[in-house]
Amino acid sequence: MLKKILKSPISLLRRLYNWTINLAQKPHADIFLFLIAFAESSFFPIPPDPLLIALGLAHHQKIFRFAFICSLASVLGGIFGYIIGFGFYEIIGEPIVNFYNLQNLMETIKIKYENYAFITILTAAFTPIPYKLITISAGLFKINIFTLIIASIIGRSSRFFIVAIFLHVFGKKIAEKIEKYFDLLSLIFFALLIGGFILLKILLH
Repeated sequence: MLKKILKSPISLLRRLYNWTINLAQKPHADIFLFLIAFAESSFFPIPPDPLLIALGLAHHQKIFRFAFICSLASVLGGIFGYIIGFGFYEIIGEPIVNFYNLQNLMETIKIKYENYAFITILTAAFTPIPYKLITISAGLFKINIFTLIIASIIGRSSRFFIVAIFLHVFGKKIAEKIEKYFDLLSLIFFALLIGGFILLKILLH
């Protein structure tokens, strides 16, 4: 029974991986990377890292360009999330927060912002913590938008350029390892997604 449960998400991720590898061969794959990175900062659940890695492996010489695209789109998506929280929370923001079942953390986030706004945003920007909740709540609680932008630039750029540097140095070896240990890496990927929500709840208590 456990094998069937684990096999399903792994199979799904395998299809996603194959799709991204194929996508990486397309002429305008960087546009998809931009859109995913943008959306992940405000509402989309899947981070852009898998596509960034796939593109980096397929076009090794462009990896830093892809990291820049990811960083720029993610920061702009964070600003969009801020706008949602600032002016459209009840219509758009609240349904997003409810979808991720994080509504009970909003007051705690408000307290964190009053004391550690920059650090809170920076931590979420760099880690697997669901960044969309942070950007939307920053707008809702009227955090200085320049605090959001600066923390986002530092956190998101650090995250994606570290991946780029790693791929630049170990690209070919990583491609071989992904194919060889795909099932294990899939479980780690899902664990990071789930762990981001758990880490958020731990940090806010």
